[in-house]
Amino acid sequence: MPRIFATQFLRQLASFQSKTSRSSKIDGKLDQTHRREAAPVRRLPTAQVQHAVSVLCDAFHDYPVMRYVIGPVDGDYDRRLHTLVSFFVMARVWREEPILGISDGEELVAAATLTLPGKRQPPAEFARLRASVWRELGEAARQRYEAFSAATQAFDPGRPHHHLSMIGVRQSHLGRGLARQLLAAVHAMSEEDPASQGVALTTENARNVSLYEHFGYRVVGHARVAARLETWGFFRPRGETEGRRSAPRGK
Repeated sequence: MPRIFATQFLRQLASFQSKTSRSSKIDGKLDQTHRREAAPVRRLPTAQVQHAVSVLCDAFHDYPVMRYVIGPVDGDYDRRLHTLVSFFVMARVWREEPILGISDGEELVAAATLTLPGKRQPPAEFARLRASVWRELGEAARQRYEAFSAATQAFDPGRPHHHLSMIGVRQSHLGRGLARQLLAAVHAMSEEDPASQGVALTTENARNVSLYEHFGYRVVGHARVAARLETWGFFRPRGETEGRRSAPRGK
């Protein structure tokens, strides 16, 4: 993370924490192979947002959307990825939307970010952060991101819902059922919210299509954004349950 952006990111967190005392993003690595006893899903306080960024950078390191938006770089990919993921996570922080996590001891090992029903306008501080992100990543990266966003907007279910923006598990903790735990928590949040008619998400990995269908999601759209990037939109209505067939192994 470049020093200038890191400083701004930390200032954004400090600014947000000073304005609220409430404690507590595009999918990453999903694991469905084994269930084990694990720590409960919890909403992360803003002080732990950087840990969520670390988890999601690990989970999304080679994800098609990240590679597409960042574009070809010479030895600078990890820094740019950190900048982009931090931007996505801060969008949830400034809107006071949930960032969920699961820990293994002291280490955060799985995370998910959510967009709640209804529109929440972020403050001016977030607009300044967004401008700094695209200055760093470049105009071409911004245009690629907007092309991807435009393609996924067609998947909007047209009713109030929770949107699962990002979900990821550290590579070291795949195969422990942590993604399943996070999904269950997201589904429960939607069911408990009278304003929500379900959960929407997208995936850019064809192997995940049957996985999400197993969890009760229905494909609502598909688009090819670029030669090496296609996206599927899903919606899981309230009251839906998991499918009866075996869950696919994780990606």
